[in-house]
Amino acid sequence: MLDAPLLVLVDLETTEAAPTGPSLELLTAARELTGGDVVALALQPLGEAARAALAGAGATRLLTADLGEAAHLPATAADAVVAAAGTVQPAAVLVVSDYRGKELAGRAAVVLGSACVCDVTALEAAGAELRASKLVLSGSWSTTAGVASGGSAPIIAVRPGIAEVTTAEGAPLTAEPLEVPVSAEAAAVRLVSREATSVASGPALSEARTVVVGGRGVDGDFDLVRSLAQPLDAAVGATRVACDEGWIERSAQIGQTGETISPRLYIGLGVSGAVHHTSGIQGAGTVVAICDDSEAPIFEMADFGVVGDVTEVVPQLVEELARLRG
Repeated sequence: MLDAPLLVLVDLETTEAAPTGPSLELLTAARELTGGDVVALALQPLGEAARAALAGAGATRLLTADLGEAAHLPATAADAVVAAAGTVQPAAVLVVSDYRGKELAGRAAVVLGSACVCDVTALEAAGAELRASKLVLSGSWSTTAGVASGGSAPIIAVRPGIAEVTTAEGAPLTAEPLEVPVSAEAAAVRLVSREATSVASGPALSEARTVVVGGRGVDGDFDLVRSLAQPLDAAVGATRVACDEGWIERSAQIGQTGETISPRLYIGLGVSGAVHHTSGIQGAGTVVAICDDSEAPIFEMADFGVVGDVTEVVPQLVEELARLRG
């Protein structure tokens, strides 16, 4: 276990100043890695409930910088990370590995003169360094890198799903104001507009613990996909061909040119399992495939497989779920 503190950048829900699930996961993971402080960094003021949630997830200190809408810009967020790292002197900085997180991680690492690792799926402490594991080469290899601070805190971007969030009750943390000198490069960019989009009701695709994915085999019937996703409180995803056909928004695409996900449960409906899709689901816990082609590559990685027509299998599955839930 590390002795030095860890700094965790906390992302907030777009509709309210509440920590996102992946951010709370990072705090829980950090608490298990260090005997020092777990310092949360928020880029806007937080209410009492949010500060209590951070404490319950494992944070022991809270730094806040009121950056307004500029907090959503990677360069400005990177400036905040650099300022916080100078204050805390952490062993490492943990951020969520989404598009913004990876961009700010790279920039912050360059400014600090430190290391950067993205798309990490597991972390462990080994002496004075962290060992970060990730999948590479379309998920065909798992690699582990030792990341030591060496004077400057390394920036580690971690995929959602790294830990189960603790539910301990904690007193609200006291916010410590952080002054952030904004660099000229960051100040040159202005956020004109921002809009949150969603392909379906339910959890965000990158954060969901269960994901139901429609492929070519659903033949455009994403109502069928949603009929299974809804009772499971699952996010709805899609393969590239489903998005290319215009059956669902491009933001639902999973794979090399879409989202990379790490759900506890993945259910593929009519998904053949082409490598450009399966490279985005290598972090999935349990993979269930329903496809009418018994030779489909998806069955090679599936934990459970059903060879059948999705239009017949899915309604039966939905009916059985309703029966079991009474």
